Amino acid sequence: MILYALHCSAGHEFDSWFQSAGALDKLLTSAMVSCPVCGSVTVTKALMAPSVVAARPGTLRDPSNHRETALAALRAEVEAKSDYVGMNFVAEARAMHAGDAPERPIYGEARPDEAIKLLQDGVPVAPLPFMPVRKTN
Repeated sequence: MILYALHCSAGHEFDSWFQSAGALDKLLTSAMVSCPVCGSVTVTKALMAPSVVAARPGTLRDPSNHRETALAALRAEVEAKSDYVGMNFVAEARAMHAGDAPERPIYGEARPDEAIKLLQDGVPVAPLPFMPVRKTN
């Protein structure tokens, strides 16, 4: 897994993990990566440099304040605009990729080895930076 610094066309910067550089490139070209702040799918890799200045926790310069807000917004957007398929995520993603099910935005749960296999098979998936709330009937 590789952590990449990314930015959108509106200038928002964010980080995300990807299996490889090739996996990131494939997701970027298919517009499967979106900005957690504004939702733009015009996302590119940013120059990456180590951060050497630490802010005091709780200050405006503290990046965790912005990350928490962005993560909360991302979670709200995913939950509002996607179907939670729970542990059926792998089967649902494969069925949509094969054309056996209608395409729709979904999220759910998969073991790391299952997610890696989906990526290796060309199924465009990305990890979420939060754990989904398990919904029960």
